[in-house]
Amino acid sequence: MSNIPETGRTPRVQIRLVIIQVLVFSLFATLGGRLWYLQIRNGDEYAKEASGNGVQQVVQPAVRGSILDARGVPLADNETRLVVSASRTELLKMKDDGKGVLTRLAGILGMKPKDVMDKVRLCDSETPQPCWNGSPYQPIPVTDEATTQQALQIRERAEDFPGITAEPTAVRRYAAPGKANTSQVLGYLSPVTDEELEKAKNTDSPFLRSDQVGRSGLERTYDKELRGKAGVTRYEVDNLGRVIGQAKADKAEPGANVVTSIDARVQAVAEWELNNAMKEARKVFDDNTNTNYKADSGAVVVMEAKTGRVVAMASLPTYDPNAWVGGISAKDYAKLTGKKSNFPLLNRAIQGQAAPGSIFKVVPTTAAVNAGYDFKGRYPCPSSYSIGNQVFKNFESQGHGSITLGQALEVSCDTVYYALAHQQWRKDGGLKPKQSPADWFYKTAHQFGLGAETGIDLPNEVTGRVPDRRWKQQFWEANKDYWCKIGKKGGSYIQQLSYENCLEGNLMRAGDSVNYSIGQGDTLVTPIQMATIYAAISNGGTLWNPTVGKAVVSPDGKHIREIKPKSHGKLPMDVKTQKLMDEALAGVATRGTAAWRFGGWPQDKIPMRAKTGTAEVHGKQTTSWFATYTDDYSIVMTISQGGTGSGASGPAVRNIYNALYGLDMEGNQDLKKALLPKPQKALPKIQPDGSIDAPKIEPYAPPKPDEGGTQALMGPPPATGRRD
Repeated sequence: MSNIPETGRTPRVQIRLVIIQVLVFSLFATLGGRLWYLQIRNGDEYAKEASGNGVQQVVQPAVRGSILDARGVPLADNETRLVVSASRTELLKMKDDGKGVLTRLAGILGMKPKDVMDKVRLCDSETPQPCWNGSPYQPIPVTDEATTQQALQIRERAEDFPGITAEPTAVRRYAAPGKANTSQVLGYLSPVTDEELEKAKNTDSPFLRSDQVGRSGLERTYDKELRGKAGVTRYEVDNLGRVIGQAKADKAEPGANVVTSIDARVQAVAEWELNNAMKEARKVFDDNTNTNYKADSGAVVVMEAKTGRVVAMASLPTYDPNAWVGGISAKDYAKLTGKKSNFPLLNRAIQGQAAPGSIFKVVPTTAAVNAGYDFKGRYPCPSSYSIGNQVFKNFESQGHGSITLGQALEVSCDTVYYALAHQQWRKDGGLKPKQSPADWFYKTAHQFGLGAETGIDLPNEVTGRVPDRRWKQQFWEANKDYWCKIGKKGGSYIQQLSYENCLEGNLMRAGDSVNYSIGQGDTLVTPIQMATIYAAISNGGTLWNPTVGKAVVSPDGKHIREIKPKSHGKLPMDVKTQKLMDEALAGVATRGTAAWRFGGWPQDKIPMRAKTGTAEVHGKQTTSWFATYTDDYSIVMTISQGGTGSGASGPAVRNIYNALYGLDMEGNQDLKKALLPKPQKALPKIQPDGSIDAPKIEPYAPPKPDEGGTQALMGPPPATGRRD
């Protein structure tokens, strides 16, 4: 035990405690000073440096889903190509910013160095194409057409090509099976825009800057389903762009497949027959213009009558959607959009508007019955009909005596409809209409779905036009200032017409109603509208929304969302009128204006109904229309500046039916040759690995002249009887 007293220890302990306290306070003071220095004095500087650090993402594009025909044949899918890409991050680490590497790469690829450098520069408001619109932190494609030899050279000489990769990559392909182009139906892709990125930022399907987006057709309608979800790896980078760590990674999810109601075999037939019909029309001399018919564009629709599903849809002129893959060149874009192109990007089946001519007469026939006229009553069919000093002639100036409405459809008698429309115009008050005129002929057209979209699942459908009183008023208000400015009483034809329109262009004149009654004047329709109407007459009156998409199927085939047909109305006719209309349209094919094109057709086995139309267009040659249906399908074809309905379009429509049902020109049926005697109901099966056991398609072999094909049908019309 120590002899030192307790009190002797106290001063030393206190001194030590004081020293410890001084050290602690000194440390806190030093730390506080350092924090003040960092946060207050140099806070802005360090905050600026820290803000330079961030997260950047590298995108692995999702494999886009396929677009399949009704039997699983790919119309649009993906093919593996060797894609050579460059990493800007690696290139910018080099003293020359990678110019030497890119120059060597250009030599390997057979490209100009400038073209390669342009490919990897970043897009901005002042940089023209080509340039890169995606993230600068992901590989930038230089070409998707590299050969195996080029790829091997790049890989074997990796030291000469730092930052350059050559990898197999999925690239969009439009397969055209059996030469079925289907371009306007499928559409095409192009890079996402800044506006689209911003708009979709807070949605459940945001875009990435590297995304390719559907711009038209099915690629646009079903873009969200087809696109899938891109894989994203997020990297932490400093303010110099150097990667300092990985933050998060999400795997790519492939897009779903869209199964359509298109049958590639029928599509190939429709495209070939439309193209051939236009070629044949150009060989025919037009007496009115003293030149051959121009036949500059056309469209055809094949539709399931009971569902509205589209089996084939063709539009000419056409284009190759593969031109857009990898980015379209300025030269190719000009070819598709310039004034001399005749606008092949336009889908004339849903966007081509024209006066329908006599195929429209199913509308005024129904209107007349609903207005109280007897379908089986007798109506005079003289060669012309006069209103004041104005004479409205029958097509080819033929008269047929006293006939029924059914017979008026068969022989396509204009004057019957002129008289009915004129009578109704007078009943509604003429130039001084009643407060609520009945307007049977116009109201019925709207009930048939005209003047409105059909609801087809393709973008940019147009409505056509029903020139009723409301339209007349709106059109007058939009143009009256111009008419009043150039109009002159007693002047030239244009001046006198403008003068009259200035004064009373909003009035429904007798001539307007008369012209409208036969599908002329200001009336405009689209092929898809008329195919829908004739399908409705076939199925008992249901106006189906036309659909091309049939189902959306997950990549592994396990999840299927069927796209079921929807209706947008019923035809305004009772069962009796529908039956009488059906009989009359059968007469068109057997005795009337289409009979010379359908000789030998087996009406007892496959009842077929038809209506021909030849629409007169001011300043142009006549538009050819041919509208038909069976119990299974409706087919409508039109050719701009193509001549008469049965003359230009009739043979092609007959050949499409022959291919569908396996018929020869004598009406003999061979089901082994029939492409689609009944609509396809089952969906193709997609395997868990995404593969499809799709049948192969051979290109369409058109019938030869000696087999009763199109050429054999181009003979002279009958000596008597209208052939519009």
